[in-house]
Amino acid sequence: MPAEGPRRRLLIVHHSLTGGARQMAWAALAGARAEDGVITTILAAGDADAADVLAAEGYLFACPENLASMAGVMKAFFDRCYYPVLDRLNGRPYAAMICAGSDGEGAARQIARIATGWRLRAVADPLIICTHAQTPEAILAPKVIPPADLAQCEELGSALAAGLAMGVF
Repeated sequence: MPAEGPRRRLLIVHHSLTGGARQMAWAALAGARAEDGVITTILAAGDADAADVLAAEGYLFACPENLASMAGVMKAFFDRCYYPVLDRLNGRPYAAMICAGSDGEGAARQIARIATGWRLRAVADPLIICTHAQTPEAILAPKVIPPADLAQCEELGSALAAGLAMGVF
């Protein structure tokens, strides 16, 4: 049952060059929108700004890992928004999803460090979907995330939205 009062807001910010992280973000959006009591917005990292971050009560960040780091466009989003929202998000929940060719841990660590600086609260372990793309051709090829992996993304979106709606986060 949704919490009394105004609906809470969940912001999904994503970047994707080859489509993997985009598919993950949209699957999470489907899960989040299935929950009552939450308004969910999805924005590309290049379009999101500090006002979007401040308007939300919870966050889901989705990006690929590039060269053992988060994608540059996602990093630019955090750079643009970091100081304008600093000390204004304390305690808000977040989760992260990484589309990786190998392990994804570098990007997950970077997002966690930024979230720690913003004093966000992780409410789930990072969801890392590995595509096993290791050659230049495979890395640059459009990605197709398997249905079982997209189901995990949908579940994460649903759980984050449900927690917001119930006031758990």
